[in-house]
Amino acid sequence: MKKSKQIKDMSIYEASDFWDEHDFSEFEDVEEVKDIRFSLTKKKYIGVDTDLYSKIKKKARKLHTTEDTLINEWLREKAEA
Repeated sequence: MKKSKQIKDMSIYEASDFWDEHDFSEFEDVEEVKDIRFSLTKKKYIGVDTDLYSKIKKKARKLHTTEDTLINEWLREKAEA
């Protein structure tokens, strides 16, 4: 019996549960990837006042972006000024 090709977007936890119960051999058109290369970027995490972070979070939501992205944009602008 052929399985449906449509798999909804799922969280890492849902994917983990899914693959705990399924095997690649159940899907004809799926191949396991064996060679993956990662290029990780080092990041430095700093403390931010919770009230300030709350304001940043609201602003990021309003701009449809993440807090990390917004903070990095603002810091980049300041550093290059």
